Amino acid sequence: MSNFWQRTLSGTVYVALVVASILVHPAFFGLLFMVITSLAVREYHHLMQSYNGLTVCATGAAALLFGESYFYFSEEELSVLLVGGFVFFTMAAMLLELFRNPTTPIRNWGNLWTSLMMIALPFSLMNGILFYNKYVLLALFITIWVNGSGAYCVGSLMAKRKGGNHKMFPRVSPGKSWEGLVGGIVFALLAGYIFYLVGWTDTMHLTAYPLADSLLFAFVVAVFGTLGDLMESLFKRTIGVKDSGRFLPGHGGVLDRFDSLLLATPAVYFFFVYLADVV
Repeated sequence: MSNFWQRTLSGTVYVALVVASILVHPAFFGLLFMVITSLAVREYHHLMQSYNGLTVCATGAAALLFGESYFYFSEEELSVLLVGGFVFFTMAAMLLELFRNPTTPIRNWGNLWTSLMMIALPFSLMNGILFYNKYVLLALFITIWVNGSGAYCVGSLMAKRKGGNHKMFPRVSPGKSWEGLVGGIVFALLAGYIFYLVGWTDTMHLTAYPLADSLLFAFVVAVFGTLGDLMESLFKRTIGVKDSGRFLPGHGGVLDRFDSLLLATPAVYFFFVYLADVV
């Protein structure tokens, strides 16, 4: 099978699974993304060449953190086992350094908490958006996809024009241009307008105007999604790899597929779920 058809098939399955998990039942989404969160953290530690014990503890802690957030945001009784399990795995990862020789505790502890704070926590906040309004979560994913496609199309077209390809951060991601960023934002704003028309974002009350909320939502997702992508690119370039793994044929690893969520999810949760209930 050619690379094009591999990318098309795996991409279609990926999109269908995400959309179905959001629309069918919260438990479906919770189970799917608990697995994805665990795989993303495991992938991070594989790239950092963490020893097996640390990788297992970090992966277990990530899964339990996601599970805790699911029960917390669903307002169901939070299982003591989940909290206890998270504490157990994090403490075990730190105490394992006592039995290793030679050991690099600061580096390993740093990798543990970086993976939990940079990956598991943002992914866990998707539960907060899901139980607030599942269509806002679906809009988050669609905006990220539309923004990425728009940035690629506009960036590629402008690159063919003389003087039409101004690189954003060439040492981090040579393919990203300011023209692509603007194109992606425009596409995202069009998606935001559609969300307004179909009423997906009508629960957001950050401003007094529903259309302004939808457009602001799309802008925030596009900007923070791009920054999350760049952050993951910097991480990969620092350790000298092109892809974070081989999660999806033709698409790279888990972090490659979900890097835009690393910053876009906390931004959406803070501005359009938390603040929307406060203001």
